[in-house]
Amino acid sequence: MSEALLELNDVHVNFPAKTNWRGKVTEQVHALNGLDLRVERGETLGIVGESGCGKSTLAKLLMGMLKPSTGQLELARSTNSWLGRGMQMVFQDPLSSLDPRLPVWRSITEPVWIQSRTSEKERRALAASLAAQVGIRPEYLDRPPHAFSGGQRQRIAIARALSGQPDIMVLDEPTSALDISVQAQILNLLVELQRQRNLTYVLISHNVSVVRHMSDRVAVMYLGQIVELGEAKQVLDSPKHPYTQLLMESVPRIGAELDGAPGNTELPGNRKLPQGCYFRERCPYAGAGCEQPQGLRELGSGGAVRCWRKLWQ
Repeated sequence: MSEALLELNDVHVNFPAKTNWRGKVTEQVHALNGLDLRVERGETLGIVGESGCGKSTLAKLLMGMLKPSTGQLELARSTNSWLGRGMQMVFQDPLSSLDPRLPVWRSITEPVWIQSRTSEKERRALAASLAAQVGIRPEYLDRPPHAFSGGQRQRIAIARALSGQPDIMVLDEPTSALDISVQAQILNLLVELQRQRNLTYVLISHNVSVVRHMSDRVAVMYLGQIVELGEAKQVLDSPKHPYTQLLMESVPRIGAELDGAPGNTELPGNRKLPQGCYFRERCPYAGAGCEQPQGLRELGSGGAVRCWRKLWQ
């Protein structure tokens, strides 16, 4: 088994939604609900699911911006703290993630400045080296972010993440703000950097094609839980959980005919969680036994699915 850099064990994250006149919390948003996850060195783990499933909360949790309400999140000893070199993030919108007041060389080396307060000469040299690695000409590094195109800004954001020498990079929809023609360039750059530096990626995306291209394993999230986990090809091409099947069927395909109106596609609210299987009210196969809480069940193929029915085992 590969080395685990990061492990989540039965992690719950709740937010207060309502308080009474005494300030006591009377209603909560249940964002993550018993998350178990293992991230292995050198892999790309894709996280997919519809809006509201908890992907953004998971990203904030991984980056140390949130703490678990209950459960444990453990970093490997070889991985430094979030404020050190262990974790860095590439955001969805590169323009909003770069300080408009700073020349890009300073944005690239900001993690280094926070960690060690190195000299300007050292940081300029580092920025030039990283810029060359991501395809930005060093002579442009005194320009502000708005002087660059969207694809160039994302390259700058990747260079900034690399400057912290991370073990794990969280990629939050890294190509969704880019033109189609630029997306493949950024994805190929990320793949090449991973190969050169033995990086570990956690890729969060709505785009199944991006996840298929990048990921070694895929975790499918629904209402704050992982409902299916396994090798990318297995999960995306032969999904076992009914929700994963619904998700894959919703991906548009060129030349495919529409099947008519979908069934119940509305994600239940997460203030009052469903009883038993969270997907039960939307599942076309629901029956007796689905009213019981579901755990991730290991499959013979090496994956896992949160469904008790032997049909998917």
